[in-house]
Amino acid sequence: MMIKGYVTQRCRIVCGFILALLGSVLLLVACSSLPPPNPPSLVERGEQIFLNETFNGNGRTCGTCHRPTDNFGLTPTFAAALPDTDALFVAETNSDLASNFENPTLMREFALILENQDGFNDLANNFNMRGIPHTLAMSSSIDSMGGPRTGWSGDGAPGDGSLRSFATGAVIQHFTKTTRRIANVDFRLPTDEELDALEAFQLSLGRQTDLNLPLRLKGVVAARGQEIFLDNTLGKCNACHLNAGANADPAIFGPGAGNMNFDTGVENLLDQPADLTGELVPPDDGFGVPGDGEFNTPPVVEAADTGPFFHNNSVETIEGAVAFYNGDAFTNSPAGQLLVGATGSGINLDATQVVAVAAFLRVINVLENLRGSMDLLNQAVQSTGLSNRRIENLINRARHENEDAIEVLSGGGLHPNAAIFLQNSSHLIRQAQAATDTELRNRYVREALSGQVDALNHMTLM
Repeated sequence: MMIKGYVTQRCRIVCGFILALLGSVLLLVACSSLPPPNPPSLVERGEQIFLNETFNGNGRTCGTCHRPTDNFGLTPTFAAALPDTDALFVAETNSDLASNFENPTLMREFALILENQDGFNDLANNFNMRGIPHTLAMSSSIDSMGGPRTGWSGDGAPGDGSLRSFATGAVIQHFTKTTRRIANVDFRLPTDEELDALEAFQLSLGRQTDLNLPLRLKGVVAARGQEIFLDNTLGKCNACHLNAGANADPAIFGPGAGNMNFDTGVENLLDQPADLTGELVPPDDGFGVPGDGEFNTPPVVEAADTGPFFHNNSVETIEGAVAFYNGDAFTNSPAGQLLVGATGSGINLDATQVVAVAAFLRVINVLENLRGSMDLLNQAVQSTGLSNRRIENLINRARHENEDAIEVLSGGGLHPNAAIFLQNSSHLIRQAQAATDTELRNRYVREALSGQVDALNHMTLM
């Protein structure tokens, strides 16, 4: 009996082993017959390059300055929270970049980046200090009659000036191991395939079309701000920011005007932050070499959560940015005088009107935050074949968009009931991030989406 039991048990073990082995073989056969995963799309390939590729340089990537969770830009608040080891601060750790590559004081306090916009001769004197513009909504904001407008002055790309070429200039300027900037020594240049992918990715970010104003807004202050914005005898904002975008009104500037450059007098503002630090910063001459003092028009849908404002981060709040156009620096500028000649007067808004226009800009920014957040959340729960890491990144970006919306509303004292819904949505998104079960995670995401819809219903007449 003992021998028989032992044999029986032994047979069970052997049979079990054979079945397991057979199962493994069958699994291998099945796996080998499965189609290979789809290669990444051009946009996905561009995202990988944008966030991870250092081009054999100093450790920076495109995402070092254009952070996905900071609206693909970089604000002083975000920069201040980064560790000293972050590649942004490479000039502080690489002795070959200690001089004439960055200004650590202005970078850390105001998120200003050194640009040799007019070339790399005389590095000690030939530079500008500029804020980092976001890369959102470029599909509808960089085209003009004079060619693409990239960078703050509209001439941020070398060569043909296109967005595709912008990456080449960025690698040479920001990725180099030394200020000698020798290709294949200090960095490698992007390939044609990489340039195509980077362009496709950047054009995919943010809005793909401009708004169609006026919107049906519930808030009385924001609604009044929209009226002022569109009034070409009062706010006059729509003339250069048609439908709150980056393009000029063709009824005023002619058909096909697109994105335009203007000298708005920002360089003439007194007490600019960089000057107050005692750092020696040359005047920024804007477009061209030598420059004509002009800068290109940014879209304002994305403005409220991407400050500080203007090319040199000289104004901190959206209210201050609106008020700038009341001041002497703008009125006496070439752009201000052009406006006076075209309309008979400058811009003269009182304090309540400035707040109303800013409230309108805050609300349309929140609407865009929610459009973006909801799109990202829907991708996370509806797309098939996504890796867990990809899903986590989508949900994380969605949370930051949602939290931006809360901050923008709270900063203007707007729509407190909508803000409550959004706070609950943020809590649900955080729960989704912590969930280990897919079904539970998706449930939290759908509940968060429902709260975002409730918030939208408090702000607009759908």
